[in-house]
Amino acid sequence: MEYLWMLIIGLIVGAVAKFLMPGKDPGGIIVTMLIGIVGSLIAGFLGRAMGWYAEGEPAGFIASVVGAILLLIVYRLATKKRTIT
Repeated sequence: MEYLWMLIIGLIVGAVAKFLMPGKDPGGIIVTMLIGIVGSLIAGFLGRAMGWYAEGEPAGFIASVVGAILLLIVYRLATKKRTIT
């Protein structure tokens, strides 16, 4: 049951992050779930490194959305096409 909740929350977090940061991103429900889940992992890692969360404590919803947005920013920077003039 824990994994089902993780997938549902990941989908919601990924969808909110994509909504707050419009533009061309990888699509599909699976990719949106992965963005949300990885965003939550990023937020948890950064939160523990900064002392906001204790070891084993999950990241909050807002922090997870911020982590997903950071992931989308990195994705866009990595796939940005550069034009040579």
